[in-house]
Amino acid sequence: MNVPDDLKYAESHEWIRVDGDTGIVGITDHAQNELTDIVYVDPPKVGASVTAGQPAAVVESVKAASDIYAPVDGEVIEVNDALGSEPALVNTAPYENGWLFKVRLANPSQLDALKSPDEYRAQIS
Repeated sequence: MNVPDDLKYAESHEWIRVDGDTGIVGITDHAQNELTDIVYVDPPKVGASVTAGQPAAVVESVKAASDIYAPVDGEVIEVNDALGSEPALVNTAPYENGWLFKVRLANPSQLDALKSPDEYRAQIS
């Protein structure tokens, strides 16, 4: 499984890449592999507040619909519109073009509670 070293990970298989006060959120390679073919993504609304550990989006695969949890508190500032027509980007490029939403961090110290790449690798092994 691909676990990039520049990300933080939630136990529920979301990742976040932080740049200043903004985080880009998606699901891990492990998660997309478990879900199999993703056919629909229901992202949060721009301007919505998300809370760490609470559902923020839904992805539907040929197997099931799954809640996607916010890894941190914040305000949604952008969603990946490309997923509307190409939800399979979550499968083919989960860490690049398959990201789900961007969030303005409300409390950057929450990042400390997330897993390092090594901790996440241990979780999924």
